[in-house]
Amino acid sequence: MAVSANRLELLQIADAVAREKVIDREIVLAAMADAIQKAARSRYGTESNIRADINPKTGEIRLQRLLEVVDKVEDYSTQIPLELARDRNPDAALGDFIADPLPPMDFGRIAAQSAKQVIVQKVREAERDRQFDEFKDRVGEIVNGTVKRVEYGNVIVDLGRGEGIIRRDEMIPRENVRYGDRVRAYVYDVRREQRGPQIFLSRTHPQFMVKLFTMEVPEIYDGIIQVKSVARDPGSRAKIAVISNDSSIDPVGACVGMRGSRVQAVVGELQGEKIDIIPWSQDPATFVVNALQPAEVAKVVLDEDAERIEVVVPDEQLSLAIGRRGQNVRLASQLTGWDIDIMTEAEESERRQKEFNERTNLFMDSLDVDEMVGQVLASEGFAAVEELAYVDLDEISSIDGFDEETAQEIQQRAREFLERLEAEMDEKRKALGVQDELREINGMTAQMMVALGEDGIKSIEDFAGCAADDLVGWSERKNGETKKFEGLFSKFDVSRVEAEQMIVQARLSAGWITQEDLDKGTEEEVTEAEQEA
Repeated sequence: MAVSANRLELLQIADAVAREKVIDREIVLAAMADAIQKAARSRYGTESNIRADINPKTGEIRLQRLLEVVDKVEDYSTQIPLELARDRNPDAALGDFIADPLPPMDFGRIAAQSAKQVIVQKVREAERDRQFDEFKDRVGEIVNGTVKRVEYGNVIVDLGRGEGIIRRDEMIPRENVRYGDRVRAYVYDVRREQRGPQIFLSRTHPQFMVKLFTMEVPEIYDGIIQVKSVARDPGSRAKIAVISNDSSIDPVGACVGMRGSRVQAVVGELQGEKIDIIPWSQDPATFVVNALQPAEVAKVVLDEDAERIEVVVPDEQLSLAIGRRGQNVRLASQLTGWDIDIMTEAEESERRQKEFNERTNLFMDSLDVDEMVGQVLASEGFAAVEELAYVDLDEISSIDGFDEETAQEIQQRAREFLERLEAEMDEKRKALGVQDELREINGMTAQMMVALGEDGIKSIEDFAGCAADDLVGWSERKNGETKKFEGLFSKFDVSRVEAEQMIVQARLSAGWITQEDLDKGTEEEVTEAEQEA
């Protein structure tokens, strides 16, 4: 009876642990079996291969020592000769294992303590695995929890079946929480670490606000309204861009709600953070104008290559457009993905006058004309001598006060100036040691070759080793700001596509690639594009 009671008690313990830790009962029984095996090895020899089995229905424990069938025995505690093995099992073959039953054993104090440690360790590992499996699929969700403790500004949150951490920089500034407070947070990462799964929560993540709006606005939850982008200055101000897939539904009005009820619910959760809800637009200029609300914009000028936009505002709107400590323009830049330069109408007028004077002086010096002619050419939109040299003659002769003879003379002077400049640059290129074969590349000019030579690129092989970024420059976006890096050809009118074509031509000339390689690459690109389509 005592044995039966012990067996029954063993199963009851396994059931209780499985329920408490929310893990499978089989895992607990396997942990117990491992603990018994460890205790048995301490009695029968650590080198012995002992297996313990627990019957999940009756709780009966069976101990067996496994002996490997070998031709020549080297260790009698783990091996058995083939002749003896066939006495027990006529079908025994080399490599098989013979189970040698062992008598039941009583656990001593040390063995019991050791077994307990094994069980605790196995159960803890199973609990960690369960916790990781449960929360790894909840990244991107909002969870509710109770503040368990606060350590150096980091908040440990009890999530019921796990613990999450809100680091100090992921808490809304000036937000105080105490033990026992209920908090909502966004799960942005779950990692499996040595001490167990780490669930990282955030209340400053932009997607936290998106999820709050999804909970408050049924149209966002149903997909009728889309949140296109978000920018936050946690605890102070935020901007959210929305668009409606149904023309009959106003996306801004739906997010605001009746008398502001929906947006106020989000504001309350974010500790009073002011939220600007902005209609998203596919047109960058319109989107930037909307993002700078409540400031009024007079004019915008886009530079798509540099992803930069110049915004002109009335003088009295400048401080409103920039915002306190640049907050409004910074959030607008993060929301739209464009670098925004703000200037007043007076500053823009001054800059335009400066550019006009620079172009006038350029034409006066290069074409040997008087100030009036230079001003006329600049006012007609010509920005470079190259434009005058190669533009259709009618575009010059159609200017008021210019006849065909004057137009021909201006164009002739422009071409002569470019020829002189090309000759000067060619001499300088030769002095730098830049090889003549670089000139054979389509689009290459002497000025470009001088720029290459000054950077140490003197042969076709040197040029073939360049990347498009080396020639036209590149941009890096960090912390909402784009930093532009100049390339060797940045001051020339060369696009990225043209630069790549020049590099390919150089690699062909250098023998690095063949025309077959190019044709094969083009076919693969077409195939990938068709598959994507």
